[in-house]
Amino acid sequence: MAEHHPKIPSEDELKKLPPDGGGYWNRLVFEQSPYLLQHAANPVDWYPWSDEAFEKAKTEDKPIFLSIGYATCHWCHVMERESFEDAEVAALLNRDFVAIKVDREERPDIDQLHMAACQSMTGGGGWPLNCVLTPQGQVFYATTYLPKRGQYGRPGMMELVPSVARAWQQQREVLLNGADQLNNQLQALSGLPAAGVLDEKIEHQAYRWFEQTFDAEHGGFGDAPKFPLPHQYLFLLRYWYQTGNDHALMMVKKSLLAMRLGGLFDHIGYGFHRYSTDNRWLVPHFEKMLYDQALMLMAYSEVYAATEDDFYKQTAEEVVEYLKLRMLHPDGGFYSAEDADSEGEEGKFYIWRYEELKEVLTQDELTWLERDFCVFPKGNYIDEASGRMTGANILHLSEYFVATTDNDDREKVISKTWRTEWQVIRNKLYQHREKREHPLLDDKVLSDWNGLAIAALARCSLLLDCRDGLEMAHNAFDFIRQNLVDENGFLIKRYRNGHAGLPAHLDDYASLIWAALELHQATLNNDYLKQALEWTEIAIDKFWDDESHGFYFTEANTELAVRAKEIYDGAEPSGNAMMARNLAFLYRLTGETCWQTRFNQLIAAFAPQANRYPAGYTVLLTAVELMKSPGQHLLLSGRGITADILNPLKGQYLPDTVWLTAAGRDGDKDRDQEGKGSAESELFSTKFPADKQVMCLCLGTACELPIIGRANILARLIRLVAEDRS
Repeated sequence: MAEHHPKIPSEDELKKLPPDGGGYWNRLVFEQSPYLLQHAANPVDWYPWSDEAFEKAKTEDKPIFLSIGYATCHWCHVMERESFEDAEVAALLNRDFVAIKVDREERPDIDQLHMAACQSMTGGGGWPLNCVLTPQGQVFYATTYLPKRGQYGRPGMMELVPSVARAWQQQREVLLNGADQLNNQLQALSGLPAAGVLDEKIEHQAYRWFEQTFDAEHGGFGDAPKFPLPHQYLFLLRYWYQTGNDHALMMVKKSLLAMRLGGLFDHIGYGFHRYSTDNRWLVPHFEKMLYDQALMLMAYSEVYAATEDDFYKQTAEEVVEYLKLRMLHPDGGFYSAEDADSEGEEGKFYIWRYEELKEVLTQDELTWLERDFCVFPKGNYIDEASGRMTGANILHLSEYFVATTDNDDREKVISKTWRTEWQVIRNKLYQHREKREHPLLDDKVLSDWNGLAIAALARCSLLLDCRDGLEMAHNAFDFIRQNLVDENGFLIKRYRNGHAGLPAHLDDYASLIWAALELHQATLNNDYLKQALEWTEIAIDKFWDDESHGFYFTEANTELAVRAKEIYDGAEPSGNAMMARNLAFLYRLTGETCWQTRFNQLIAAFAPQANRYPAGYTVLLTAVELMKSPGQHLLLSGRGITADILNPLKGQYLPDTVWLTAAGRDGDKDRDQEGKGSAESELFSTKFPADKQVMCLCLGTACELPIIGRANILARLIRLVAEDRS
């Protein structure tokens, strides 16, 4: 089959193009988004989202055809191949509409608004998302994937486009009235109900939902399709830690085990696919997203720290390896995603035909693979449409062969032997697979997803003592500060090919504040904390609602009609939930009541929503747990205090323990140099002499006597860990 993706022009080719694109490329050729560049050779006269496009629509009195997707979206590729590369469809669109393409990952604000419109009109949504707008930008029609021609009672592009064009000419008042009604509805939905109070037992209500929907056979919750949603497991892990409920821990362990053993995990190249189309984690949707890797890395790292089961540590290390090999920008940031498709077929890069395996492996190796990875000549999964075996195999483990225990030497030997055999086979399969055509790499660097990756790597470095992870986190954070921060200290959304652009949203600030706080905890470097404080102040200034409280997703000067506030956790944590966590962390770390006040206002603003469906707001609930828990607070001061003093705490699951370093006093001279009386100087200094290493340990508001001397500090930290385990 022919290569699926249109050729993306190189930088040199772009420089040779005349201003209008030379007649072959449309306007998208001058964009940075890989998704928009995929459509740059379409015969559709695409515009990026711009004033120019809306002015053209107004001048020519044409409706706007808005199509939203992303570079690794399978059905976006299908619709492009069937319709947007088709001359007949393009002729209709170009004649009757102004066509606009949007990359949802670059402009999540545009995507959120129009997805809400689609869901309101149809009861569902997804990508590709296709909307028809008035020249003023109001939606009057919305749908998802459309084939070229109608089928099964649904219209195709060849029927829809002329039908809408006729309605625009003949029934415009009806369309405009519908658009006004929908716009009013979206405005109402963007508002929040009156502030309230979280139910006192809301965390137990959330737990009961997970308990009732847990798939005891396969792990995860509910039925197919199954999404990983790691933040749910992070909540359940904290619930276990606080309550001692072993069933909560069991659900986490079983689910993460099943995902890692199943086809959701790429056993050859590592990394997790997007979601499972079946209920047993076998057949995935094959794209790999940076945010999934980040959140899964955090979940597996925390479960390892909570259980000391090396299986979860191994999985976390494999995700780090995947990020290093496939997602790492040469200068330190992380790319966005890998596509599900290659050579026009979803999953082709990842699946294996039996005959191909026979060519690559010896007979003994193939027999071994058949036994442990469920490989069969007729394939090992059924085609969803036909109900027949596909003839292809998705590698997945039939059971847990890599477990080890401290008291079973035989199991240890079997495990080591198994891993040795598997690595030989895996290396052969990896080298062979590398010869295949790779899926598209979406090589833009996004601030919000990089924030999640940095936070996860920093957390992993502390829980797994992973030096590679810490170095990657540090380098990526430097990349962000060098390339995605403007001259005013404001964040920028996207970087690609040396070009940074697009306004940052709440999620960009929220995730990078989280990243800075995790790096601070992993390194004791107060520069990271200072950066977190600076970005928090900016986020409050740009996005905080002074009247109803909570954070808007966009700044006040957005061109969109609706400023949304999001608290629900989908595939990624919501910006408000992450900010709640950040505010709680800053309060626990600094004791400054301004963060507590802002946190309480945010919680009150979203309490009515969270009370209705607690399980949908797990990141918010973990923030509430952090704020409510007494936890431990460690203040370390004195010359020579470095991150290695935390060695007794590495690998320990202490979700409510925070630590901070401060300079000791050399007299009033230091105070003057740091800024006499300033809040920052008070935060990063103590009354203790600078020539002594001192630790203050507080539980809630009760503090022990200061502990003086490095040996005494280390001994107290060791006891702290022992006390926590008991």
